[in-house]
Amino acid sequence: MVSRVTDAQVRKLMEEMTKHGNQERAAMKADMDRKTARVYIKEGKLPSEKRTERTWRTRKDPLGEDDWAWVEQFLQVTPEVEAKTLFEFLCELKPDRYNPGQLRTFQRRVKMWRAMHGPPREVYFPQQHRPGEAMQTDFTWANVLGVTIQGEALEHKMCHSVLPFSNWEDATVCVSESLMALRKGVQNALFKLGRVPVHHQTDNSTAATHELGDGERGFNKKYLSFMRHFGMEPRTIAVGESHQDGDVESLHNALKNRLKQHLLLRGSRDFESVEDYQRFIEMVLAKANALRTEKIREEMDAMRPLVVSRLPEYSESRVRVSKWSTVRVKFNTYSVPSRLIGEQVRVRIYDDQIEIHYGGQLQLSVDRLLGRGGHLIDYRHVIWSLVNKPGAFERYKYHEAMFPTLVFRRTYDELCASSSSRIANLDYLRILHLAASTMQSEVQAALELLMDTGQVPRFDAVLAMVAPEGPEIPQLDDLEVTLDDYDAHLTEVTS
Repeated sequence: MVSRVTDAQVRKLMEEMTKHGNQERAAMKADMDRKTARVYIKEGKLPSEKRTERTWRTRKDPLGEDDWAWVEQFLQVTPEVEAKTLFEFLCELKPDRYNPGQLRTFQRRVKMWRAMHGPPREVYFPQQHRPGEAMQTDFTWANVLGVTIQGEALEHKMCHSVLPFSNWEDATVCVSESLMALRKGVQNALFKLGRVPVHHQTDNSTAATHELGDGERGFNKKYLSFMRHFGMEPRTIAVGESHQDGDVESLHNALKNRLKQHLLLRGSRDFESVEDYQRFIEMVLAKANALRTEKIREEMDAMRPLVVSRLPEYSESRVRVSKWSTVRVKFNTYSVPSRLIGEQVRVRIYDDQIEIHYGGQLQLSVDRLLGRGGHLIDYRHVIWSLVNKPGAFERYKYHEAMFPTLVFRRTYDELCASSSSRIANLDYLRILHLAASTMQSEVQAALELLMDTGQVPRFDAVLAMVAPEGPEIPQLDDLEVTLDDYDAHLTEVTS
């Protein structure tokens, strides 16, 4: 196959000829055959200038003139119809004439018609960004990076902030598009800069910034309060016009690709903690931002100094603990220690965590559930009462939450298969109580050993394997005391 000569090769050829005038040497430098080089030197034209528009067809057009006239008329009346839909309709009307193999030819003809006779298309206007004018913030899924925390897959998003003039950027790991996630991400970016832009720009599809239920999509009160604290003016893009947030949108993929490359260099996608992973992201972005020094300096000179304090990255509410030893927070249910039943507790709601405080002290910290109608029940909070009321276990609303691992689920199934439901429930609850009283890992190891050796994991057998041994009591000889000893002692004291 003969390779086509490019404009770049011919330019190189002409450049070499200007230097020394040696045709053979110039052809070699331009990676071109001598005869071909001679032709281009003689004509003095680039390959692109010699090409002519093809006016012939390599094969017969399968679309008849009558059918094409109908297609043109349809496109004029309904210009938004897709070429594929129109062709499928033609195939239904005339199956003997048209087949799926002709689709690409039909699509090319429709594409050409639209370019020459179709309705005007929307024009986009590139904007000139001013230094320090705005910060754009948007959320993006980052699961594609395949990051794990101690071997467990991390499902997460990133709150991504960008200064459009310099493309300075920052990213914060989060699990949702909540106001708390936005507050954390934006504050991280602002406090790294130490400066504040005039505007803060977001899209209008998230409840973190907008009232989505009233149809007007205005900014919500909490977001406006956040903006007032930093002295930024909130602004948003038009509905359905994501290109207006173009800088941060276009940098999403660049950010993830950069992180992916550094993960390859690191040799592992596993991290000790989310905080460790966050530090990795900050290290990668610090290197990227270091390449934008000149424009970042212009941004910094144009922005106001940051003089306000950092806002708390959580919201608070007061909730009373139910008689079921649970609290309901953001439409989800969480269990708490039963000693708090009936008490009013203070709940701190972070982007990724829920904290329960009572009497000014932290009582519980758990991962926050997303969505609605979920529950997070810790068997340790209820087992002390449940073991005394085994009859409640069978139809307990959170029955499945009483199996902390698959081994405990298997244990319960084994007990049910070997005894009555009442005895199985009582045996299992005692085992669960033992796990809460001692160590779950030791009880689990005992259960696995019993089942692997074909034994039914009864409570007594498990207790014998994990119960702590009591201290050894030394054997002492009986002490014999006589009155003569006391008399002798008294004599010594008085003398």
